[in-house]
Amino acid sequence: MARIGPPPPAPRLEHPGVRMVAVIAGFHRDLSERLLQGTADRLREAGLPDGHLEEAWVPGAFELPLAARSMALRRRYAAVIALGVVIRGETAHFDHICSAASHGLMRVGLETGVPCTFGLLTTEDRPQAEARSGGDKGNAGSDAADAAVVMANLVAEGR
Repeated sequence: MARIGPPPPAPRLEHPGVRMVAVIAGFHRDLSERLLQGTADRLREAGLPDGHLEEAWVPGAFELPLAARSMALRRRYAAVIALGVVIRGETAHFDHICSAASHGLMRVGLETGVPCTFGLLTTEDRPQAEARSGGDKGNAGSDAADAAVVMANLVAEGR
């Protein structure tokens, strides 16, 4: 279903001096760059100052969990935002990569206490990925940014 009207307003970052990091899979780089742009735009709207979003590029989705964990363990970031695109091919490779990446990213937040949000598109084909990286289905990078803001606010409350 296509989104009707503008997206809801971004949640507000309660501690705008924090830093966040996006770990981005470089495979399907053009689509990943669109996700990153959606993330950056949405975080700016939420109140994150320019220069407070750092980037860490990795080869592909399989490498995202280790990169996310490495960034989280630095204790410099209020949240880690994982971005990338996996498009189904003709083999089971898609299933293995998606499963490993999703489980690994979930573990990062649970094991480090640093929110790790999921902006990894797992689609059947390129048109689906295009639609969800700034096309008529929105931008998963924006959604991951919203989750990062909400979770960073929540975790900061408990500290």
